[in-house]
Formats: sequence, structure tokens, C-alpha cells
Amino acid sequence: MDKNQVLMWLNINSENFNQSDLYTIKNKLETIDESKFILIQGVQFQNPSTILVIAILLGWERFWLNDIALGILKLITCYGCFLWWFIDIFTAKSRARSYNYQKLYKVLAYM
Repeated sequence: MDKNQVLMWLNINSENFNQSDLYTIKNKLETIDESKFILIQGVQFQNPSTILVIAILLGWERFWLNDIALGILKLITCYGCFLWWFIDIFTAKSRARSYNYQKLYKVLAYM
């Protein structure tokens, strides 16, 4: 894989991942074929800033991050007496970035 393409992809998508994961992602992307790189460009990631806004306004970010069981439990308990909602506001961005990394890892594992 061409290093310029990898760097361009990382510049575009760097907000979607933790800084500590970018080096690992860069190394994995450099080892794949160029024909398989098209599959990675088609993956849509959750924007951590959008997830934060959803967490603040609605509290439904767990559903967007495919954490359905905890999302339902959170709604049933009235957001854990609003304590859970408050904690989720501060962890929403990091959970979105972890979700994106796992999604990318699954795509790379099939290659």
C-alpha cells in the first residue's frame, strides 16, 4: 500500500480514533493490498463529536454504538437516576473512538 494514501486516509479519519491507536492502524494499512483499500474507504465511522451531542441532548448514544442492552437498561432506569447520563457525557467520545477501532479491526480481519 502506498504510504501517501495511508497518510491521507489517516489525516481524514484521525478524529475518529484514539491517538494511541493511530500507529497500529497505520502499520496495518501499509500491509494490505491496494485493491482491498477500497473496502476500508467505504467503512463509515461514528463521529465522536456527534455521539457527544447525542449523549448530551438525548442520552441515546449507546444505541448508536451498538450497545443495545445497556441502552435499554439505561432508559428503563431513567438514565440511572441521571447519574449514568452524566457519566456517559464524559465517556461518549472515547467509547465512539473505541467502537470505530473495533469496526476497522473487523474489516481488516476479513482481509
